Amino acid sequence: MTQDEMKKAVAQAAIEYVEAGTIVGVGTGSTANFFIDELAKIKHKIEGTVASSEASAERLRGHGIEVFDLNNVSEIAVYIDGADESNKFLHLVKGGGGALTREKIVAAASKKFVCIADETKLVDVMGKFPLPIEVIPMARSLVAREIIKQIGGEPVLREGFTTDNGNIILDVHNLEIMEPTKMEQTLNNITGVVTNGLFAMRPADVLLLGTAEGVKTIT
Repeated sequence: MTQDEMKKAVAQAAIEYVEAGTIVGVGTGSTANFFIDELAKIKHKIEGTVASSEASAERLRGHGIEVFDLNNVSEIAVYIDGADESNKFLHLVKGGGGALTREKIVAAASKKFVCIADETKLVDVMGKFPLPIEVIPMARSLVAREIIKQIGGEPVLREGFTTDNGNIILDVHNLEIMEPTKMEQTLNNITGVVTNGLFAMRPADVLLLGTAEGVKTIT
């Protein structure tokens, strides 16, 4: 199976977690796009969606799927999204597409978080994929210095990119993330950081992993 075929397989498998008559949280990125296309086939069964980015909202509306503002929704039954890295504890690194803050908000508002990814994303130690951190623009240099001082690594500005919230992204290279929950808390406590791409305090509940042998479920 190609990587795209694995992504499509996990997107199809994720549909099993969508309950009729509920609000579905929808993530951002290439794997989430496959899920959106699958969700379109059962759009008549759901009440609507909450999107974690403008790009996903646009794709959903293109399929004729209603997109709600999170403030107008009392509960999201399930959140489906991809990841850039995952460990066996379902801690994740997310934010390669730059939507990490809204992804984290939708995940926090959801009863269940189902992560969909191909097998290349499962690693023993996270950090090979640069860790994205959303930062208030005026705090860029301050935050970069604090990152180096507190966790090490090499923060690099994502050139020419602005988040949906009007902020910048620092991608931190050369990390070995041994304690994801601790690092997530440390980074969130740096003044000027909006949030970081570690999903450890609120990890995934289920990981659907696309492999050459089919979809594996990790809980």
